[in-house]
Amino acid sequence: QVQLVESGGGLVQSGGSLRLSCVATGLDFSYYPMGWFRRAPGKERQIVASITRSGARTYYADSVKGRFTISRDNANSTLLLQMDFLTPEDTADYYCNAIANSHSTEGLLGWGQGTQVSVFP
Repeated sequence: QVQLVESGGGLVQSGGSLRLSCVATGLDFSYYPMGWFRRAPGKERQIVASITRSGARTYYADSVKGRFTISRDNANSTLLLQMDFLTPEDTADYYCNAIANSHSTEGLLGWGQGTQVSVFP
């Protein structure tokens, strides 16, 4: 049974940082490109960052480019998202998921519970 468990969210002041983690179980983690998604209040879920199987290449939505860094630890089936210079517009629930390729915008697997990020001015 595949499980994706996100953690690391919280309440942070604008300009601050958070580091999100996603631990995957029940799948061959290193086989999949992975992505971080977020769903802001009243909006649809969208992908913000993705990474290839090996971690050699990463891709970012324009809204987070230069501020967020995605990485992965295949040995520990863990996906990470370092978020710096946060703004209130980054407030959302964040989720990880496998993706078909590094340019995909849809998750392949069921969704975890997500982790909430709230940024105040």
